[in-house]
Amino acid sequence: MRIIIPMAGIGSRLKPHTLTIPKPLTLVAGKSIVQRLVEEIVTVVGQKVTDIGFIIGPASKGFPADTEIKLIDIAKKLGAKAQVFVQEEALGTAHAIYQARVLMEGPCVVAFADTLFKADFTLDNENDGVIWVKRVDNPKQFGVVKLKKGIITDFVEKPEKFVSDLAIIGIYYFKSGEKLRNEIEYLIDNDIRGNGGEYQLTDALETLKQKGLKFVPDTVSDWMDNGNKKVTVETNQKVLAYAQQDGLNLVSTSVVLENSEIIPPCYIGENVILKNSQIGPFVSLGDNSKVTNAIIKNSLIQKNVIISNANLEKAMIGNKVKFNGDFTSVSLGDFSELI
Repeated sequence: MRIIIPMAGIGSRLKPHTLTIPKPLTLVAGKSIVQRLVEEIVTVVGQKVTDIGFIIGPASKGFPADTEIKLIDIAKKLGAKAQVFVQEEALGTAHAIYQARVLMEGPCVVAFADTLFKADFTLDNENDGVIWVKRVDNPKQFGVVKLKKGIITDFVEKPEKFVSDLAIIGIYYFKSGEKLRNEIEYLIDNDIRGNGGEYQLTDALETLKQKGLKFVPDTVSDWMDNGNKKVTVETNQKVLAYAQQDGLNLVSTSVVLENSEIIPPCYIGENVILKNSQIGPFVSLGDNSKVTNAIIKNSLIQKNVIISNANLEKAMIGNKVKFNGDFTSVSLGDFSELI
């Protein structure tokens, strides 16, 4: 089994946090979004993953030089080999996937790295293809699948009238990576573009369906967005709740507590100092941070942060930030100072 992760987008809706780091490498409860995504996929597919292909953007689009090193390490921890590809120009979802065409052989999963999920199923790899979906209250906001006798008959983008409440979450299984590669190659070679003048995965899926491949849905139990600051903080809250449910303790033993309290669930990284503070519930606080005279709830805070005299809730704070103030629901990117 091979996994292909397109992650070349700049994450503009999550700025300023994506000005110095790609969105998929943003830490949520101590692990990057893309690492959590890959770990969940490995659990669901239920078989050995040999290769993981990551498609990133060029350095000029904000991808730091050490991005490849971090991605290789993620794959290594899962016992897989990593290959990193660069999509020099944003020409659509199918074009992004095509950058990893050397990996499109045999069974493979394609997963876009701007979402996290929880699933209770194990993948049935005998199907031609599986589209992972989630039931939603307002399908007008999403691409959805239409079914007949359990088989997907249509892919409908943001339907004005109700056709289905099964929203596509951006994760796909293909029994034959070669067939997907061939259809994408045909789109590009013949300059067949879809919405926005780009090469779209949905066009390749539609052609595969017309050629007789049967796609079925698998429904995830939870779908967690990371598109902007608000929903990323909410995703952090959910991830911490799942960790607590699984009996995991995410508070480092190196934390120094001085007249302070941690209210679970929380993630507290290595070498964190807490003085006269109350942290939690639902707080992630990265390595080498120091918090003094503060109350922090339901917030996502990265590494090497100094916070003092603060009352924070629903906040998102980047790396190496200094914050001293009376604000609450702040959104501060890396290296910011508000003192």
